[in-house]
Amino acid sequence: LKDIQFIRSMYYNKLEFIRFDSSLGEFVGYTAFGVKNAERLNKDTSLIAAMKAQRETYCLNNVGVD
Repeated sequence: LKDIQFIRSMYYNKLEFIRFDSSLGEFVGYTAFGVKNAERLNKDTSLIAAMKAQRETYCLNNVGVD
């Protein structure tokens, strides 16, 4: 269960511009707009904690569900 990963990606015009990865524990930007927003979102510690909690809430409860 340690290798389970929660990823939330955001797209605009079929281009991923920002992603939260639970293994990194932060947002990563892939465009200039995404980098700017990732820096802003990473400063919000309550949002980071909530996104990390999504791994336990969503992923771990659905292990083995086919």
